Amino acid sequence: MNADAVFTPEWAQTTFPRQRTDDFFEALFGGAEDGAYDISLRFVGVKSAVYEFAFDLTQRPGKCLACNLTYGLPQVFARHPILNIKGVAEAVARALGKDPAAVAWELAATREVSSALHYIPFLVRA
Repeated sequence: MNADAVFTPEWAQTTFPRQRTDDFFEALFGGAEDGAYDISLRFVGVKSAVYEFAFDLTQRPGKCLACNLTYGLPQVFARHPILNIKGVAEAVARALGKDPAAVAWELAATREVSSALHYIPFLVRA
């Protein structure tokens, strides 16, 4: 199976729609406009049956991504029902023709690409 052909940008957008960012900040702050970044899902690659994705945190215009506490986010993301990371992992399993109930996943520590882009590695074992 060609994972790049399965986990396209369109698949990622459908699986983790942009609206979730606004919904997430609405729940956290009472208003989406208070969020400093947009969250998007991206497929990185596969190695030894581990499918690596990234939750990209892209700075919003006029906001400061570097000023926010993005390093504690993996724990927040893992538990937040609006982001539904478990549901994203189950969608990966379904796309691979695997049992969604048997999928294992984890979020690794936030990594900084630049002051305007951080990402959270998302590893799925299916």
